[in-house]
Amino acid sequence: MHEAIYARLIATARAGGARGTVTYGEIAPLADLDMGRPDHRARIGEILDEISAHEHDHGRPLLSAVVVHAGPDGGMPGRGFFDMAKRVGAQRTNEDDVAFFAQELTRVLGFWRGPGA
Repeated sequence: MHEAIYARLIATARAGGARGTVTYGEIAPLADLDMGRPDHRARIGEILDEISAHEHDHGRPLLSAVVVHAGPDGGMPGRGFFDMAKRVGAQRTNEDDVAFFAQELTRVLGFWRGPGA
């Protein structure tokens, strides 16, 4: 697992910011990745999948919910987040992506900002 990205996602979830999110572009440099390159975008997806699968296996919410696209149309995770969530059984196949994301982000922030986190 990529420890620097894992630590950044936890720090983001614990922070007191309004949304508690970070963009793909903000975490990519932690793995020496350039989001302008398709192969690097695929790699960041693999890293985030591994982190969230680890969290799911340990009974915790999907930590990569804190990673979203930037810009005016941003604020949501990429398609790979939802594919992974369905693959591990966290999201039902027919469940609305926006509703699932909002719920999962709330779960992540509640877990990492809660007592004992």
